[in-house]
Amino acid sequence: MDEQRSGATADEAGGSLDRRAELSEFLRSRRARLKPEDVGLPDFGRHRRVPGLRREELAQLAGVSVAYYTRLEQGNGRNVSAEVLDAIARALRLTDAEHAHLTHLAKPKRHKKKPSARQQQVRVSLRELIDTFDNVPAYVVGRRSEILVWNRMAAAVFGDWSELPPQERNWARMVFLRPEYRELFVDWDQKASDIVSILRMDAGCHPDDPRLSALVGELSVKSEEFRRLWATHDVKEKSHGAKRLHHPLVGELTLSFESFKLVDDDEQSMITYHAEPGSASAEALRLLASWGTDAISAGTTAPQA
Repeated sequence: MDEQRSGATADEAGGSLDRRAELSEFLRSRRARLKPEDVGLPDFGRHRRVPGLRREELAQLAGVSVAYYTRLEQGNGRNVSAEVLDAIARALRLTDAEHAHLTHLAKPKRHKKKPSARQQQVRVSLRELIDTFDNVPAYVVGRRSEILVWNRMAAAVFGDWSELPPQERNWARMVFLRPEYRELFVDWDQKASDIVSILRMDAGCHPDDPRLSALVGELSVKSEEFRRLWATHDVKEKSHGAKRLHHPLVGELTLSFESFKLVDDDEQSMITYHAEPGSASAEALRLLASWGTDAISAGTTAPQA
């Protein structure tokens, strides 16, 4: 794999995300989406002062006192037990990803040190592996949706990322700030939502990451769509699915993707795409593979914070 390296770092200006505010807003947003009838409670009034469940209703469902839940929703997760968080997660009908996010916000892991400016490292053997995928677009994504390495087919499908400055090789920046990606993804709204959900999960795990905070701040200033999606506090993880693309050379593509979280580094995932055998999309991938992809630069390692 023809690899490029750069020691350039992203803008490290900006502070940490406010974990207490994140916890408070997340719980309020999850409570607001539930109605009494959703959880088997009677609704005794047409005009409720708050959207969704009241705090006392949620506390009743979770089996905790109203005062205890109120303190938690105000961002005070100190000394909260895993059992209480489990009960609140059940009462709020949280998904597994949302439950994990709640736990990260309420009971953050203590990191030995803050994220540094060194590069995120991708194993040489993994770089070599994805380079052997002749007709399979593949790349490795790390923290903050940063694209770390990719093969020639990924460049043929998604664009030659080696032409971008290292700090721009980031799914969030590309999806929200580069018009060509709005054209590339047929279901752009879904792609945008997925990216924001991933960043939310990252923020829950690493609220003290200044580069993540700077990225969120930049996107919030430059993209109204990002601000709207960030305010929903939605989190989810996708390990597989399908994407519809409108490629500038071969037209419509429907590709299935698989995401593999690395066992030895759960902050990195390898993503692969493939088309249904015998389909028009498979033929389009074959054409892209034959149209001089040797001329497309492949793979890079982006800086880590």
